[in-house]
Amino acid sequence: MKDTIRLDASDNVVTATRALEAGTLVEEVTTTSLIPTGHKVATRPIRAGEQIRKYAQMIGIASVDIAPGDHVHTQNCEFVPTDQSYEFGTDIRPVKPASGDTFMGYRRANGSVGTRNYIAIVTSVNCSATAARRIADHFTPKRLADYPHVDGVCAFVHGTGCGMADSGDGFEALQRVMWGYARHSNHAGVLMVGLGCEMNQIDWLLEAYGLKQSETFQVMNIQGVAGLQRTIEAGIAKVEAMLPIANQARREECPASELKVALQCGGSDAWSGITANPALGYATDLLVAQRGTGVLAETPEIYGAEHLLTRRAVDAATGERLIGLIEWWKDYTERNKGSMDNNPSPGNKKGGLTTILEKSLGAAAKGGTSPLTGVYKYAEPVTTKGFNFMDSPGYDPASVTGQIAGGCQVVVFTTGRGSAFGSKPAPTIKVATNSTMYARMTEDMDVNAGTMLTEGVSLEEKGREIYDLILRVASGESSKSEAQGLGDYEFVPWQIGAVM
Repeated sequence: MKDTIRLDASDNVVTATRALEAGTLVEEVTTTSLIPTGHKVATRPIRAGEQIRKYAQMIGIASVDIAPGDHVHTQNCEFVPTDQSYEFGTDIRPVKPASGDTFMGYRRANGSVGTRNYIAIVTSVNCSATAARRIADHFTPKRLADYPHVDGVCAFVHGTGCGMADSGDGFEALQRVMWGYARHSNHAGVLMVGLGCEMNQIDWLLEAYGLKQSETFQVMNIQGVAGLQRTIEAGIAKVEAMLPIANQARREECPASELKVALQCGGSDAWSGITANPALGYATDLLVAQRGTGVLAETPEIYGAEHLLTRRAVDAATGERLIGLIEWWKDYTERNKGSMDNNPSPGNKKGGLTTILEKSLGAAAKGGTSPLTGVYKYAEPVTTKGFNFMDSPGYDPASVTGQIAGGCQVVVFTTGRGSAFGSKPAPTIKVATNSTMYARMTEDMDVNAGTMLTEGVSLEEKGREIYDLILRVASGESSKSEAQGLGDYEFVPWQIGAVM
């Protein structure tokens, strides 16, 4: 493994693959100070105000003169808002169609296909959270032993649902999340639990989305049932009635085209955009070739790379929708007295990421090279095949909640600093960007993309490894986060707007 990696001939920085002491010769320059692993080294003089370039793109401007061999990071590289010139459909690279790949899934009566078989308890408001949790907690492994084909009973509770406007972005987003979880293909049965007087009325949801009660879809309000304890007892009885029905489900062979995979990253480092994200992008292209669906999200984390995605848009309308999301986020952060560059966390920066522009260029690689076929609101049902984008925050739990509500049955999550994230009802596969972290967190990481650096494993090999694991997990193999029971507390609908 070389001491540094150059991503493009036009770049004026390279990335250190190990800690480099001052005085180390790299790329025909001598380092002037310690360069931590994953951090950038200037390979030529960069004047104050000049662009700093990586991935053949601007990641910031020099705030002072930078000499060859200098450490390039927050002390001398500053963020500037982008002023992109957008093109539509100028970089369309359709993948070669393929077929024949399958997984063992659950075919539902409405035509959808699930990868898990849960019973869900979905709350309309925080006031019904305790009732939902106590109903779910009743169904211990011992009590579920007679239902081996049911994966569990899960409570999806949250901190909102009232003290909000009854229209607008926040209300509509929460309703889409509830609808998405109520109709998710990984659920064999659903019980919705409310308080009764909240702003987010269950009856409004049923009417808006045409949901009908049945043996496996029930609703109840604490005020209508007459108290917390009676609600818990009634809820337990309703779930008990669903269990024999849910247990009748059996896996059967289904084409990979039925899969929707959420593409996610968190705790990113400098290797995210070099190893794990491009490898996941290759896996996404393999899935798209089978007419499956990959869903990228985290709008603040494509800022600075959105112009590369609009070039892949199948038409101008799709590209314009993506630009509209970016403009909304610029306004959203400004009116909340923030900045798009607030996104890189302290951990991101410690791992070598300096600005949101640098982070975004790496994050967008999760989407592979396939054409961009659709752009969706947060938690909106994803209906187009291929590579799609969903609006969401960069905050992982909120973002994944939206992707699952949109129909994703599996999540693939890349991480460089390390993450213990997991999700239900869609299991999360975690991909480590570097071998050091993978060795430290082997109980949490499913794939080590760090071998692309340390062992010379090719992008194609690692991408195929991720893709094959997606099919196996979709067929019932437990991911490591799933085996540890994660997912009960990671349901976090995005709260937009005033709390009143």
